[in-house]
Amino acid sequence: MALFQGLSAFPITPADADGQIDKAALARILERLAVAEVDSIGLLGSAGSYVYLSRDQRRQAVETAAEVLNGKTPLMVGVGAFRTSEAVALAKDAKPAGADAVLLAPVSYVSLSQDEVFQHFKTVSEATDLPLCIYNNPGATHFTFGDELLSKLAHLPNIQAVKMPSPLKEDVPEELNRLRPRMPSDFKIGYSWDMRSADAVALGGEAWYSGMAGILPQQVLKLYRAAQAQNFADIDRMNAIFKPLWDLCTKLGTVRVLYGIANGTGLFDGQPPLPVSPLSQTEAEKVMQAVSSLSAL
Repeated sequence: MALFQGLSAFPITPADADGQIDKAALARILERLAVAEVDSIGLLGSAGSYVYLSRDQRRQAVETAAEVLNGKTPLMVGVGAFRTSEAVALAKDAKPAGADAVLLAPVSYVSLSQDEVFQHFKTVSEATDLPLCIYNNPGATHFTFGDELLSKLAHLPNIQAVKMPSPLKEDVPEELNRLRPRMPSDFKIGYSWDMRSADAVALGGEAWYSGMAGILPQQVLKLYRAAQAQNFADIDRMNAIFKPLWDLCTKLGTVRVLYGIANGTGLFDGQPPLPVSPLSQTEAEKVMQAVSSLSAL
C-alpha cells in the first residue's frame, strides 16, 4: 500500500450550499483518480474544504470514497478540527468509514504553542490505530512546526509521515538533511504546494500531496514521473507549461481554481462553500485556457 509516498491526489468535496455531499459528483471525481492510478487519495484536505463540513458530512464523504475505491487506492482522510475532542471523534470515525490513514492539521483560532500542538497530536494519534500524517500547512493554520516538535511527534507510535510545504528548490536538500537524522528511519517526508513539489520530490521528498492532481490527475502524473526520474529538464519544461495555472492558483486561490476546473470540465456543477466566492466568468475562462494549454505536456 503506497501510503505517504508517491503522488497523493487531494480532490474537492462536492456539496450543496448546506454542506450536503453530492455523492454522485464525488464518485465521478474519485473514479478518475483511481483510473489514473494515483498512488493514494487525500480526502478532506484543504482542497476538500474539511473545516466547512460537519462530522456527519465528513463521514458520508469517507464512506462514499471507500465504496468507490473498494480498497484499490489507499485512502487518507483529514481529521483536523478546532477542538481536540472533535478531532478525536473524527479519527475514531475514519477507520469504520473505510479510511486507511488520517491526516491531522493543528486548526485553531487561538495561537497554539509547540507543546499544545504536541499534546493535541498525541491525543488524536492515541485515539486510532490508523497511521497518521502530520499536516504542516502554516499558510492556512498560521502555525509553524519547529524541528524539535516534528521529531517528538515522529517518534509517537502511529505518526508515520509529514506533509511539508515545499521550500525553494535550493533549500530542499538542506531541509531533508536537517530533518531526516532526527526522524525514525521509516518516517516519510512529503511535500505540497504544487508549483514547487516536483523539484522537492526529485531532490528526495517521498511524496507529493497535490490538490491539482485531485482534479487533473493525468496531467500532474506526467510531471510527477519526471520528478521520479530526477529529470530536471523535463520538470522545468512541464512547470513552464503549468505556470499560467500555478500563477492563477496563487492569484485566485487554489480551491477556487479547482472548483472552476471541476465546473469547466463537467465533473461538478456547483460552487465552493460560502463565504468562499466562486470565480467570475472572466476568471473561469482564464483558468480553462490554462488547462487547455496543458495539452502541450
